[in-house]
Amino acid sequence: MSPKAPDVDVARAVVMLSRGDVTLLDVREDDEWAAGHAANARHMPVGDLDPSAFAGSGTVVVTCRSGNRSRKAAALLANAGIDAVNLDGGMKAWAEAGHPLVRDDGAPGTVA
Repeated sequence: MSPKAPDVDVARAVVMLSRGDVTLLDVREDDEWAAGHAANARHMPVGDLDPSAFAGSGTVVVTCRSGNRSRKAAALLANAGIDAVNLDGGMKAWAEAGHPLVRDDGAPGTVA
C-alpha cells in the first residue's frame, strides 16, 4: 500500500513554512499560477512533478486550488520517500485565511 501524505491546515502550514527546511510547492497549471500564488512558493505542475527534484530538501507542503490535486501529488512524493504534506483546502483556503497572493509581476493575485 502506498503512503498517504497527511493534510495540514493553513495555520499549521504557515508555522511549518517559517522553518528554513520547508518548501511550499504549488502544483497548479501555468495559468492558475500566473493568476496568483504564494510569494515564496515553488511551481511545478502536477503533470510535470519530479520527486527527485525534492530529494533531501526537507518537508514539502503541496498545494493546488482546492487540495485535491495536491493530495495526489503529496502522496506521490511520499511514495518516493519525500517528507510531504498536503495543504488542506489549497490556495482557496490560503486566500480565505488572509494570506496574500501575488502574480509574477508583483501585482496582487487571485485564486484561478
